[in-house]
Amino acid sequence: MALPRRFTPSLLLLCSSMLLSATVAAQAPAYDLIIRGGTLYDGSGQPPVVGDVAIKDDRIVAVGKVAGTAKSEVQAKGMAVAPGFINMLSWATESLIVDPKSQSDVRQGVTLEVMGEGWSMGPLSPTMKAQETERQGDLKFPIEWTSLGDYLSYLEKRGVSTNVASFVGAATVRVHELGEGDVDPTPAQLTRMRALVRQAMNEGAMGVGSSLIYAPGSYAETDELVALTSEAAKCGGMYISHMRSEGDRLEEAVDELIAISRRSGAPAEIYHLKMAGRSNWGKLDAVVKKIEAARAAGQRITTDMYTYTAGATGLDAAMPTWVQAGGLESWIERLKDPAIRARVAAEMKKPGSDWENLYFGAGADKMILSGFKNEALKPLTGKTLAEVAVMRGKSSEETAMDLVVEDGSRVGTVYFLMSEDNVRKQVQLPWMSFGSDASSQAPEGVFLKSGTHPRTYGNFARLLGRYVRDEHLISLEQAVYRLTTLPASNLGIKDRGALKPGYYADVVVFDPATIADLSTFEKPHQYSIGMRDVFVNGVAVLRSGEHSGATPGRAVRGAGWNRCE
Repeated sequence: MALPRRFTPSLLLLCSSMLLSATVAAQAPAYDLIIRGGTLYDGSGQPPVVGDVAIKDDRIVAVGKVAGTAKSEVQAKGMAVAPGFINMLSWATESLIVDPKSQSDVRQGVTLEVMGEGWSMGPLSPTMKAQETERQGDLKFPIEWTSLGDYLSYLEKRGVSTNVASFVGAATVRVHELGEGDVDPTPAQLTRMRALVRQAMNEGAMGVGSSLIYAPGSYAETDELVALTSEAAKCGGMYISHMRSEGDRLEEAVDELIAISRRSGAPAEIYHLKMAGRSNWGKLDAVVKKIEAARAAGQRITTDMYTYTAGATGLDAAMPTWVQAGGLESWIERLKDPAIRARVAAEMKKPGSDWENLYFGAGADKMILSGFKNEALKPLTGKTLAEVAVMRGKSSEETAMDLVVEDGSRVGTVYFLMSEDNVRKQVQLPWMSFGSDASSQAPEGVFLKSGTHPRTYGNFARLLGRYVRDEHLISLEQAVYRLTTLPASNLGIKDRGALKPGYYADVVVFDPATIADLSTFEKPHQYSIGMRDVFVNGVAVLRSGEHSGATPGRAVRGAGWNRCE
């Protein structure tokens, strides 16, 4: 019996083929990865739930009870699963060029490094490029970019394990147009500086970052900072600052930051909030009151911090800024003049009337020398300034000046300045996020040529281990919120900082029971423990606690990107 025309053999073959294709498609994995059965801290600050996270390509596509199959699965029962952490103050600007794996941060769950504390990697003039090349220390590299946007693209193209973002440095813009002297810009120069900020915002800067205790950034007056920040505000950016004082003039510095925010129209954040020097430890309540009042008046003022009682900078923070005018080379030359040395030594011994004297705030016996360029001085790494002064038979003031001259650098220095009680109180502030204020390193190769601050390896793990689990200062869900959604929101970053469908797959898996920092001031080059898996844009960079070697990081650009001409 003949088949009806509509059921020809050819049509039957086609139908069979389609049915087979549909069956194969139904059996194909729906996802690239499913993280199964973890305790999900989604970044909202709400209590966690047990569930799954499904990832396809570079995005989270499902959260909760996920059916279906994936090319691979990660079992996370008993583990915390959270968005990747945001390092609000990263100095991985150079270390990522030398080693793109960002291991000390990745092993704590950091998936985004935010740079630009006063100084950014662009815009650079030819003179600035030459100066920065000459001043390089242990980490040496060619400067193959000019603008901040070029730098971000440069990292992305070379390959880095973490995502990267940056503010444009107020000092960088100043040096580009004015050099390193203590001068005020002319109207024409300020117009060009504003144009550089607009350019950087168009290239993806998050806003303007300042660092006002260090020359030449300290030479900028409030009106100049308002002018630059106003340009960032027009492009959806913010102002973020290492304030003019964190010690004797702390409250006045907070007032200045709030005023810059109000006058420019930009939200503002205080870098590494602290009360530096014992005589200033009692100022925290007054500072919090000022911030809360500004917030109540409608300004968005936020802060970040590192979780230690010591800071790390250079011996430039031990000497008045007038002696540093004109840059490093001019500073060193002046320190060879006996009359100038006598004046500097006298000023080091008393509170700075118009500069932040960390030498006076800490004392030579609470200053650890951590970084030298000169190979002959490297054996002094880890010793206090007071110890070296005794070794040399000189005063601590004379020794500090000698070391700068001999090393040809600012000399990396750790200063013990803060109160542990204040650190604990600050951790509990609801508008506080976190930043390492350090590079991202590895306990190998060139990084072992110098010391470092333990925050380099332990800032985020210390928060989760010591202050969350052991001391119960805040809940884990609140800590995750302030490592993820809060900073992402402050920065205006879209589609990152939460476990939500459609968001980029920056995801971490860690053990809340074991996460801890191991780095110490005596032995800083030690990884933290407890972070098991880290995914950046859907790619595993840490698997079972070991770095995969993957470099899927991308440039994360601000609200003005390609919209702020």
